[in-house]
Parts: sequence; C-alpha cells; structure tokens
Amino acid sequence: MSTAMADSASTPGSVDDPIVTKGYVDGAISTLVQQEIAKQVPSAGGGGSSKLETVAVDPGKKLIVDDGGEIIVRTGKAVAYSSDANGLSDLTEGLDVKPGKAIVNNHLILNPRGQRGVQPDPNQTKGLIVLVRGAYKLQ
Repeated sequence: MSTAMADSASTPGSVDDPIVTKGYVDGAISTLVQQEIAKQVPSAGGGGSSKLETVAVDPGKKLIVDDGGEIIVRTGKAVAYSSDANGLSDLTEGLDVKPGKAIVNNHLILNPRGQRGVQPDPNQTKGLIVLVRGAYKLQ
C-alpha cells in the first residue's frame, strides 16, 4: 500500500514555496495578457494599430488596409480601390462600394478582405486625410 506524502522540504512562505499576494498575481497576469495582445497586432510596414490613426494620402497614392481594417475619410474626395472586382463595406449606410466609386466622407468603411483601400479621386489635385484602424500601407 502506497501513501502519497507532501513535500516536507518546502515550507509555505519560504524561498522554495513563496506566498504571493493577489495584487502580484493580477499584475503578472496583466503583463502576460498585454504581451499576447502585442503579438496579435499585425505589422504591414506602413503602420497600424487598434487606435484610429490619422494618415495623409497624397495624389497618385493608395491607402491599402489589411483584412478587417477600417477607414474614415475626413477630407478630400476618395474613391474605393480594390485589386479585384470586389469592393469595400460602407457600414454607415450598409452598402457595398465597388472599386472606382466615390466614398462618402465621415462614413465608416470596412475592408472585409483582400488588397483593398482608398485613393484620392483622380479628378482632384489634393490628397486625402483619413482615419485608419488596423494595419495599412501606402502605395
């Protein structure tokens, strides 16, 4: 018959078996969670984060956002850009914006997937000011 015995070499509160406070455990867990969140934020070389970032898009350039990225055009006339025939989601009006079609300022635009984004309207000489959430690049 075998009997399970506790390790008697460790005394609670000793160096081998320290007693920790709830605050210490909460802090350690918070640090680990923040590190994991930081690993999940993609980097596309152009920028991006979970915060809204102000980005200037010069004439002739395109702002391409990663899958799930959000765009709000603040100033200038913008048109949707896509590397294929699919468009962007205008969440404010609940519409699909096809490539080359105008994007209404101050509307929340979502890139559901693929290489999509916005560019200044070719008929204007000024660029755009947009708010972006998520990873993006300027081309």
